[in-house]
Amino acid sequence: MTISTAAPRRTFAIISHPDAGKTTLTEKLLLLGGSIRSAGTVKGKKSGKFATSDWMEIEKQRGISVTSSVMQLVYNDVQVNILDTPGHQDFSEDTYRTLTAVDTAVMVIDSVKGIEAQTLKLFKVCRMRGIPILTFINKLDREGKEPLDLLSEIEETLEMETFPMNWPIGTGKRLKGIYDLQNETIETFTDSHSNRQIIPLKDADNLQDHERENLEEEIMLLDEAGNDFSQEKIQNGTMTPVFFGSALANFGVQSFLDAFVNLASKPKPRKASGQMINPEQDQFSGFIFKIQANMNPNHRDRIAFLRVCSGEFERGMEIILSRSGKKMKLSQSHSFFASDRETVNTARPGDIVGIYDSGNFQVGDTLIGGGERIQYEEMPQFPPEKFAKVTAKNAMKHKQYHKGIEQLVQEGTIQLYKTPYFEDYILGAVGELQFQVFDYRMKNEYNVDIELNHMTHELARWVTKGDVSDIVSDSRKMLVEDQQKRPVILFENEFAMRWFQDKNPGFELSSGWEILE
Repeated sequence: MTISTAAPRRTFAIISHPDAGKTTLTEKLLLLGGSIRSAGTVKGKKSGKFATSDWMEIEKQRGISVTSSVMQLVYNDVQVNILDTPGHQDFSEDTYRTLTAVDTAVMVIDSVKGIEAQTLKLFKVCRMRGIPILTFINKLDREGKEPLDLLSEIEETLEMETFPMNWPIGTGKRLKGIYDLQNETIETFTDSHSNRQIIPLKDADNLQDHERENLEEEIMLLDEAGNDFSQEKIQNGTMTPVFFGSALANFGVQSFLDAFVNLASKPKPRKASGQMINPEQDQFSGFIFKIQANMNPNHRDRIAFLRVCSGEFERGMEIILSRSGKKMKLSQSHSFFASDRETVNTARPGDIVGIYDSGNFQVGDTLIGGGERIQYEEMPQFPPEKFAKVTAKNAMKHKQYHKGIEQLVQEGTIQLYKTPYFEDYILGAVGELQFQVFDYRMKNEYNVDIELNHMTHELARWVTKGDVSDIVSDSRKMLVEDQQKRPVILFENEFAMRWFQDKNPGFELSSGWEILE
């Protein structure tokens, strides 16, 4: 998929709880945009098909998304950039960072389960960043909650107004279609799902009298008690337009996409060094929100993902790395479709460009084309909750071991600490699955078998004030250094941390960048 030079941009990520249908919806959108010819599913392992966005081998084996993917489609002359994110909570940090690079979020809600824990967490991130949210209530063809109850749940739990763009006629086995409130038409639901049929309400012969009466009553209720449509509220994230459908049945998806290209936010000004950087500015600028090693197993390369924020990106251009002031040429740049890539020569604000990285970039880096050095807002980094000492089983693979650790840690999904004297390596993670993926990738991408010895510590706190030379590590606390050589204390639990603080009132501790406060 070649990046269009003229088409307007819409860049979004899909947020949801695992199994709400996020990846299935992504693939149906790609089908409608002509980017793929057939959709694989994470359950289709016997047929050899997998989700397009799940390109990493462990994702295919286990049917999970553990890293973000970038894809594009052109629909109605609009270039849509999709950032598919991990659904599993252990990889929330990757998702949070990806959300810094989008202009709109699509929230997928399972109509059977309603709003779930991970959806709520990701919603809070979007709310904090002022990201507009469009809602797709999925699995309408299953017996689930009443549509009015789902709207109430969104309004009460998320404290935002809703505006239904369409309305279901029945659910589960009783599903007859969805009613477009603006155009007064019905998209009929059939078992074949092959031919999309849209007819005026008055011509809907498949509706029984009581179904038509129920629909009319619910529409009247929405008119009287519902919210007034407000494009302004949608753009500032206080109202969400709601769509109903079934991604698996490809029902209601095209109606959603038709509306999406009009409702989604275009690239907006972004804050950098205390000022707002407008996308229309001539000076190129952007930031690195993700780094991924070994996307191409044959070359073992490392790609930094750049969100273009202003000006125009051109392959071969000279840029300045704001963090260091270093100048460099970006001669290898790609657009991506999951792990597939092709050379991209130009890109505009809203686009995501993959840049070959020999180790120059870090997550959060700002790149500029000249002029005043600016720095886009800091990337989120969360304190780990699980820790494990890591060693190589084969001491002869010392070089591969250190290379693997360095590159995987630089991706930002797992953190590395060292003990001050012996420099033992300790990994910090949000969840257990991160350790399993790290173990798998060390073996399969670097040919190194590792041993992980899990620790009992649960908290990491950075020392911002106090003399750490007097701290003695014991079973309840351990003094380590992070990658920037800043002192960190790992505590066994909250009680151990409070005990330390009571005994050492001169110390000040920080949990780092806490995004959900």
